Amino acid sequence: MALDLPSSLSPSKVASFTECALAFRFSAIDRLPDPPTVATVRGTLVHSALERLLLLDVPDRTPDGARQCLHDARAELATDPEAIALGLDAEGEAAMAAEAERLLERYFELEDPKAIRPIGLELKLEVDVDGLRLRGIIDRLELDDDGELIVTDYKSGRSPGPHFEQSRLNGVHFYAFLCERVLGRRPAAVQLMYLGDGVTIRTEPTDQSLRALERKVRAIWSAIEKACERDDFRPRTSRLCDYCAYQAFCPAFGGDPEDARREAARLAAVAAAQLIDVTDGAAEAVPLASPV
Repeated sequence: MALDLPSSLSPSKVASFTECALAFRFSAIDRLPDPPTVATVRGTLVHSALERLLLLDVPDRTPDGARQCLHDARAELATDPEAIALGLDAEGEAAMAAEAERLLERYFELEDPKAIRPIGLELKLEVDVDGLRLRGIIDRLELDDDGELIVTDYKSGRSPGPHFEQSRLNGVHFYAFLCERVLGRRPAAVQLMYLGDGVTIRTEPTDQSLRALERKVRAIWSAIEKACERDDFRPRTSRLCDYCAYQAFCPAFGGDPEDARREAARLAAVAAAQLIDVTDGAAEAVPLASPV
């Protein structure tokens, strides 16, 4: 049975399909949720604090200002569904906040936020390329001293080894491609800022690198189309399997992918029922959940 194609491609989806086609299917097509972890929620917290920091007036972008931004981000996070689902007790929340504060302190070792001229924070860009919709959210788009665009992507973890560095840069090259297509300007540089160990990886997009990125994305989309047509998404085992939330459905671990499809349908039905309850039975106002 042919499967519905995902509606778009983003850097995370490209990475997901490259790492494991079956995990991509579970996430992007079956729409199974990826349970939150301390690392992902902490990353959300740090991203929110940094966004708030760069919205402050320049003189206020200080370590004390960052701590206040973190405090405000924690208050907002208290109502976030992923943070609630994580279910941390007071001690766990305090430990997560303390680690987030250490990451912010390391950020100040990498750059002076007073020198940053942001023109876009959590900037959503989307473009249609011959019927293929590409989208992404840029953590930070700024102007350098020469008025050139710089793309920055924050990472709350540690930097990769030299053998994996280029694959990590594919995401920011994707953002450079979006900037060129949507804004009409290619960034002069793209950079990954790893707060876990205080490393910044920076590169300059070129005609060659962006053409290579476009060819890769088109090839991946073609592979996704074929996999959907044949309902043929195969697992790729690696060390990443140790952190995969979908092991129970993976044949490499004795699971059945059809169970994932049934679980996705069950979750969609539960979500639809909850929406109907919220609208007091006004079914005509309820959008139907769809595993697209």
